Amino acid sequence: MIKWRPATYDAIMAINPSAVINIQGGVIEWQDTPVISDADIQAKLSELQAEYDANQYQRDRAEEYPTWQDQLDDIYHNGLDAWKATIKATKDKYPKS
Repeated sequence: MIKWRPATYDAIMAINPSAVINIQGGVIEWQDTPVISDADIQAKLSELQAEYDANQYQRDRAEEYPTWQDQLDDIYHNGLDAWKATIKATKDKYPKS
């Protein structure tokens, strides 16, 4: 799951994980690394952005779920069925796309 909005660096690393680059002010400095075309970078960036957008429900759920400590406490005091009901409420509020 991508937790942050993808950027140019993420697209380059997705294409070539061993690339050595420096990006400042939007200018890419390629250091002993084959240059990747702007079109290829933009295409990968669009792909990563689509994946990020499609997984919004995961980020929404993560913010709303109780902490794992609170979840364990809920299980201890109220049992698995009550815990499942708590989690289901969040899953129902933010369904998978």
